[in-house]
Amino acid sequence: MTDRKLGKGALALISALAVAVPVGMAATPAAAYVFSNVRIEGNQRIEPQTILSYLDLPRGQDVSAGTLNDALQRLQSSGLFESVELVPSGGTLVVRVAEYPTINTIAFEGNKRLKDANLSEIVKSQSRRVYSPAQAEADAAAISQVYASQGRLAARVDPRIIRRSGNRVDLVFEIREGDVTEIERIGFVGNRAFSDRRLRNVLQTKQAGMLRTFIRRDTFAPDRVPVDEKLLTDFYRSRGYADFRVQAVAPELARERDAFYITFQIYEGPRYTFGNITTISEVPGVDAAEFQQQNRVRRGEVYNPTIIETTIRRMEALALRKGLNFVSIEPRVTRNERNQTLDLTFALTRGPRVFVERIDIEGNTTTLDEVIRRQFSTVEGDPFNPREIRNSAERLRALGYFSDVQAESRPGSSPEQVVVDVNVEEQPTGSLNFGVSYGVNSGVGFNASLSEKNFLGRGQQVDLSFATGSGTKSSGLTFVEPYFLGRNLKARAQLWYNTTDRLNSDYNTRTVGLLTGIEFPISENGRLELRYKLSKDTLFDVEPPHVDPESGEVVGSSPILFSEQGGFFTSALGYTYSYDSRIAGLDPLTSYRLRFSQDFAGVGGDVKSVTSTLYAGIESRAWRPSVTMLAEFEAGAVHMLDDQNSRFMSRFTGNSKIRGFEPNGFGPRDLEAPNQDALGGNYFWALRTELQFPLGLPEEYGITGGLFADAGSVWGLDNRIGANETEVDDSMKIRASVGASIFWTTPIGPLRFNFAKALKKEDYDEEQSFDLTISTKF
Repeated sequence: MTDRKLGKGALALISALAVAVPVGMAATPAAAYVFSNVRIEGNQRIEPQTILSYLDLPRGQDVSAGTLNDALQRLQSSGLFESVELVPSGGTLVVRVAEYPTINTIAFEGNKRLKDANLSEIVKSQSRRVYSPAQAEADAAAISQVYASQGRLAARVDPRIIRRSGNRVDLVFEIREGDVTEIERIGFVGNRAFSDRRLRNVLQTKQAGMLRTFIRRDTFAPDRVPVDEKLLTDFYRSRGYADFRVQAVAPELARERDAFYITFQIYEGPRYTFGNITTISEVPGVDAAEFQQQNRVRRGEVYNPTIIETTIRRMEALALRKGLNFVSIEPRVTRNERNQTLDLTFALTRGPRVFVERIDIEGNTTTLDEVIRRQFSTVEGDPFNPREIRNSAERLRALGYFSDVQAESRPGSSPEQVVVDVNVEEQPTGSLNFGVSYGVNSGVGFNASLSEKNFLGRGQQVDLSFATGSGTKSSGLTFVEPYFLGRNLKARAQLWYNTTDRLNSDYNTRTVGLLTGIEFPISENGRLELRYKLSKDTLFDVEPPHVDPESGEVVGSSPILFSEQGGFFTSALGYTYSYDSRIAGLDPLTSYRLRFSQDFAGVGGDVKSVTSTLYAGIESRAWRPSVTMLAEFEAGAVHMLDDQNSRFMSRFTGNSKIRGFEPNGFGPRDLEAPNQDALGGNYFWALRTELQFPLGLPEEYGITGGLFADAGSVWGLDNRIGANETEVDDSMKIRASVGASIFWTTPIGPLRFNFAKALKKEDYDEEQSFDLTISTKF
């Protein structure tokens, strides 16, 4: 449309010049026109001076037709006018313009997936501003791009205008969203060691399948291609294929634009194992033998770059502990193509003497600089260690405060100095959650929580929660300061109020309390917490044995529980030592956790006791990366002081200790009590083992399996008041169970199905062969 108007204007101008130029000038090389006045017609909002500035034509001088045509094009391309004409009229140049209309309103039609408010943020056209066809087309393209990012490549957006009075228009974007353009097939060329199906499970991008209604990773996104290439590379190289590379990725769009076909062309190469492993030192005075002890690479083991990286980190950590600055570990690999082995040498080398001049932080509008800086063990003036800078960036990402963290170095003010630039992109850290939970025993429950993990940008955590279940109510408030007094001290304060009103027992409980504690590191992987706890625990509504007047049966609970009802205060000082190998992250395949706690009650209050608990756990993927092996052991003991007897609220129960038994389903019992309520015990131990593994289903279905075997016991009572001691079973009798689990990650939350069989139990134990748990937030 613009080109046609330009042609008409130029043609009219040339025709007018042919009439206006005197005959005597016909012999000149080109027609020229001289004007002394300019008359502007049609402008309403645009000032005449603005139009004259675009014309830029001299008065009283010869002006050729080409010069006038250039002025016409300048006016037209200014974007201010819908049409422009230049008409010579004697000594006056008449400029006739039609201004673009003003946008009255902007509307969207046909959109369902995206709301009007979201689309309004995308378009640059604005109401009460001049309408621009070019901007409207750009807005339509931007909307189409948003739909394309959601997999709707067939979406079409057409800008339309509706003429209104007063030179106004309504701008309407007509949207046809179209269907999701799914990935119909993902194929591979060059793979021999692994099938297409196995490799598809590795990718973040998924092929459309049965659950295409719920899974949105089966749409093509170009930004996922580099991620998929890295996932494939990591997958192959962790299995010994050191030469693996992705040669090309070819996405093809179907002619109907309703499906994608993606082909990965790969080169596997040979599978390598480690050959000779040595450690040498090229730094005078540094013995390589001590560093060799940190080696985790074994001869004959399948090549895995993660193991090499772990060894380098261990060696560099040792160098830092020994105060060896500017020492780096250089892995040198020698390929033996004949026997497909890799000889590996860890060389201790002296790096350049470079120091950190300063650390510049950008992008944090809410988070304080000190919150970011405390994740860096390197400060200004320290030796520059690129690996430590990368580790610091990983720690920042792990905080969950930022959607992206980039830490890069650049030359400083001298060759011996570098500047570290830290660029962060903040993300919301607060959440308001409403949830539903379900358990076979607990039934349907509802919960609500308000959480902020970067309170006021100080890195503090605040949690407020409420939950209800079948016969239970709980609420709590937690505040955590991870760097108390500006040091690596984690201070926390907790308040809680919990009640139970269970239908399957003849008693109820209520607990209210507060806890304050401070935690600090005592080794690279170990931490110690010191705390104080004050609580009031109440056991009430205990029914003593009696005859039900309606049924005539004897009902009620044990005299032991009846004698223990009432409320009592517990004031205790305690500590917890914890060890977690994941803190240093030196072995990514296997992690260990250890926790030992003791609480000493008697600093005021009604209870004098020592409560000790122990937990030890191991989780490993060393056998196979896709298979997780877990083992947990825990135990506890309550020792009463000053001849006091333990009470039900301070004893241990078997809840969540052994699968295959109901809550309070095993442990000490008063066998003469009508309902044989669980009494709890002064001691317990439990051993749980589990194996989690894929079931061969496509990874996008989110279904995996597991096998488990548990054993343990709860025993020991002090109080036998009112009970026949010969009928109270509080001995240490082992319970054991085995079972299978199905894990299913669904759009409504993670599901776990447990099928258990008790192998060793007592006659009065209460079994639970099936358990289903679901938890979701919205």
